[in-house]
Amino acid sequence: MRFRHPDGSIVHLSYCTNVHPAETLDGVRAQLRDHCEPVRRRLGRDRLGIGLWLARDAARALINDPAELRALRAELDSRGLEVVTLNGFPYEGFGADEVKYRVYRPDWTEPERLAHTTDLARLLAALLPDDVTEGTISTLPLAWRTPYATDPGAARTARAALTTLAQRLDALAELTGKSIRIGLEPEPGCTVETTADAIAPLTDVGHERIGICVDTCHLATSFEDPDTALDALTAAGIPVVKSQLSAALHAEHPHLPEVRTALAAFAEPRFLHQTRTRTAAGLRGTDDLDEAVAGGALPDSTPWRAHFHVPLHAPPAPPLTSTLPVLRATLARLVGGPVPLTRHLEVETYTWQALPAELRPRTRTQLADGIAAELTLARDLLVDLGLKELP
Repeated sequence: MRFRHPDGSIVHLSYCTNVHPAETLDGVRAQLRDHCEPVRRRLGRDRLGIGLWLARDAARALINDPAELRALRAELDSRGLEVVTLNGFPYEGFGADEVKYRVYRPDWTEPERLAHTTDLARLLAALLPDDVTEGTISTLPLAWRTPYATDPGAARTARAALTTLAQRLDALAELTGKSIRIGLEPEPGCTVETTADAIAPLTDVGHERIGICVDTCHLATSFEDPDTALDALTAAGIPVVKSQLSAALHAEHPHLPEVRTALAAFAEPRFLHQTRTRTAAGLRGTDDLDEAVAGGALPDSTPWRAHFHVPLHAPPAPPLTSTLPVLRATLARLVGGPVPLTRHLEVETYTWQALPAELRPRTRTQLADGIAAELTLARDLLVDLGLKELP
């Protein structure tokens, strides 16, 4: 979906296909047929943006066979789909029964991460619509905090990899005329946990094609204030490459037994749900929701937030809620001003099938309806901010 900002530039809205796990090229094609095109039709749009997730095997298949890449581009066109952004965070196995810490490997100290991201940049340059010259890719925020924090050479290795990537992106732009930018995506528990954590390493790299991806669920989970975060990034000259529109789980009164019971329903075995609370002594947290719910690990006199991407349009029932207000405030700063701070927005609720059983979509139709409802909410927020939806 495309929108014209009051300054005349085009802002793109998509939804991320990591909600439909697929490791192979055939699986990606099935996503387009079974999910993405039906969502487009529900929205009554001739064109729908998707934030494509290409696992390692699918990406390598496209790199190794230019004919397959041309065929994928043609299929996107024929189904009324367009790609201006990729989710390069998960490498493989995102559809496994248990993902948890595995999603952080390989990290930016390992050569596989640089190779995969280079592949994605090359593919995105070929998949961009003819009238679009800029693509974006979100990626791992360097590494999970351990063992990175105890390795004295880790920061140097990661910085060297990102510098090499920047050089490759420059060469790609010269060759293709397409500018591909990469955004580190701060996430609780990682080396770069907050937007503030991103400033030093990105300043060290110091390249316009390497910036940040602001995920509004992660921002909220870490209790970051959107204005403070974006002001600091702007002051440091760190570009917001893209933003993922998502909402975290919020519990206002975690000391109450009924709140603990409600939270426990969201503790599940597939994904990691880092949980945080803000105290007078600073941020406190656990790596997963079940650790917090069990008691003793976190103080419970202040609200808790958990890294669980809840559907934008359907916050959980009381006594829980979502951090949709943080998304609204962030979006207002990102695109509500005289000039957009980013032009690529991506709804990223990948946890539909991890919701408590009674909230999960049971059919493809229900899932498509839910994704369409999320995109409708995001569209309405953009229109309310003065952007004009384009055909």
